[in-house]
Amino acid sequence: MVYQIRLEGHLGDQWTGWFEDMNITLEENGETLLTGPVVDQAALFGLLKKVRDVGIPLISINRLKSGKAETPEAKL
Repeated sequence: MVYQIRLEGHLGDQWTGWFEDMNITLEENGETLLTGPVVDQAALFGLLKKVRDVGIPLISINRLKSGKAETPEAKL
C-alpha cells in the first residue's frame, strides 16, 4: 500500500535518508507530506515511530490506491 503522512511544519533535507523510500513534499501551507510504499502494519508503525522521534506534529495518515487520494483512513 501507498500512504501519505501529513506533518505540521517543514522537514529539512537532512531527513531524506531517515525516511528512506518516502517522497518528502514541502507544501506552501507550511506542512510536509510524506508519500510512499509501506509493506505492512509493522512498517507503518515503524514509520510513525520515526515521525514521533523527529518531534514534528502528525496531522493525518491517508492510505492511497493507485496513486490517487481517497477518504482518509485516520485523521488525528
